[in-house]
Amino acid sequence: MSHYSTITIIGLGLIGSSLARIIKSAKLADHLILTDNDPQVLAKATELGLGGQVESDIKRAVSDADLVVMAIPVGAMAKATAQIAPSLKPGVVITDTGSTKDSVINDITPNLPLDAVFIPSHPIAGTEYSGPEAGFESLFKERYWIVIPNKANAADLEQFIGFLRATGAIVETMDSAYHDKVLAITSHLPHLIAYTIVGTAFDLEKDLQNDVIRFSASGFRDFTRIASSDPIMWRDVFINNADAVLEMLQRFNEDLSYLQRAIRWQESDKLEELFTRTRDIRKRIKDAGQLDQ
Repeated sequence: MSHYSTITIIGLGLIGSSLARIIKSAKLADHLILTDNDPQVLAKATELGLGGQVESDIKRAVSDADLVVMAIPVGAMAKATAQIAPSLKPGVVITDTGSTKDSVINDITPNLPLDAVFIPSHPIAGTEYSGPEAGFESLFKERYWIVIPNKANAADLEQFIGFLRATGAIVETMDSAYHDKVLAITSHLPHLIAYTIVGTAFDLEKDLQNDVIRFSASGFRDFTRIASSDPIMWRDVFINNADAVLEMLQRFNEDLSYLQRAIRWQESDKLEELFTRTRDIRKRIKDAGQLDQ
């Protein structure tokens, strides 16, 4: 079963607006309610016809919901949960789409009523763009959506996973600590490196900075794409997944020192061996169907 009677989406950025589009298209709910704390975002959602009822009052938005999706920055989870908790009906399923899981569980759980069912989740899908106009219906198609079972009963978990699969996503379950460690290396650290490299280029002397922009090669352009992602969202990710990010950053610094020594001492065999291994990783990602088309 993949259908809910009433679904409320809190937060209408890239993820929330994309989810609204597929719910509307695939008829995954009888009633869809959309809410956001930014009046301009609500106006844009209405203009775009994302479907359902656009509601400015977050408490009214969730009062009849069978599934509430919190598609907001991880740093805003605790406050939003405290706001909606008194208005939630018994047995409602709550999920989030945040890129950290331990911190979100710690922020949301104490604020929820005991009869609410919290199933943390995270779609491994996105672009550098944000806002309701950035969303599109196929965002989740053949992309992984991680689910943390979090003691949910079998029936609620089965319905929720069925709903996610109906969006086109590939669903995997794992525990929250493992999720945070995996995402630290596959998502969070690459963003941190991109922000740093682009920041270094920006800080160069003016003449060189201008030529960096004029003569940007594809590698640097890829970094600028990543570094143009939502700064509020990524600020919250790094603050809330600090331990895992710092652990992976330490590993990265050690590997970078190894590479630095190999270049300094002209150890071409070590460089070639590393570059060969990394090509294999790219091939495995392609074989898994996780490269953007």
